[in-house]
Amino acid sequence: MPTLLDRLLPVLLLVGSNVFMTFAWYGHLKYKSSPLWIAVMASWGIAFFEYCLQVPANRMGSAVYTAPQLKGMQEVITLLVFAVFSATYLGQTLKWNHWAGFALIAVAAWLIFLE
Repeated sequence: MPTLLDRLLPVLLLVGSNVFMTFAWYGHLKYKSSPLWIAVMASWGIAFFEYCLQVPANRMGSAVYTAPQLKGMQEVITLLVFAVFSATYLGQTLKWNHWAGFALIAVAAWLIFLE
């Protein structure tokens, strides 16, 4: 029987990896005057730390969750992290239609957990 830590640790690692991923993918948008090759290299450097959390999260999480459940969980975490990032770092608040689209993705992820 999986413990609370067995269930929670993969989620926490996924949150951490998504913070790095979001900065790797979107952080450079704040520095559009920088050359593209610098943005790419910086993103690769940041993505390394994402993988250092993502791979263990999926490896440990697969003992408790199915691969589709891990992916569904990842999508919801990604959207939540992105929403905070977009508003706080990029200064771009989300509109009702963005939230509605995210809600539909969350419903899809919830369906994955039904047995």
